[in-house]
Amino acid sequence: MSKPASPRKVGEREALALATTVRGSPYKLNLVAGLIRGKKAEDAVNILTFSRKAMAVDVKKCLQSAIANAENNHNLDVDSLYVQEASVGKSIVMKRFATRARGRSSRIIKPFSRLRIVVRERDAETQEA
Repeated sequence: MSKPASPRKVGEREALALATTVRGSPYKLNLVAGLIRGKKAEDAVNILTFSRKAMAVDVKKCLQSAIANAENNHNLDVDSLYVQEASVGKSIVMKRFATRARGRSSRIIKPFSRLRIVVRERDAETQEA
């Protein structure tokens, strides 16, 4: 006897991708995630490809994963996808110490972030508009 299937975490015509340990602060990641919120999936990939922000590489990887999940797992039309949600949160924090002058040390904090991207298939009547 196996476990019952877990319920879907998103809606019926949506697909989800998570990046749980993105190296960098949530503030910097949120600046890049804000660039793609509400955009068509194809436009969002182009924006991230040519962005000069270093975090854009990780956001693009997560977005492409969400698009692939929509196509392969949920049989959604890739051409009508848009980014419904791109939310950012805190993850773990690595704590390190650096030696300083006169026998002292100081703490270095290396933050990690979480990224959740949800893509949704646009309705046929709203896609034309």
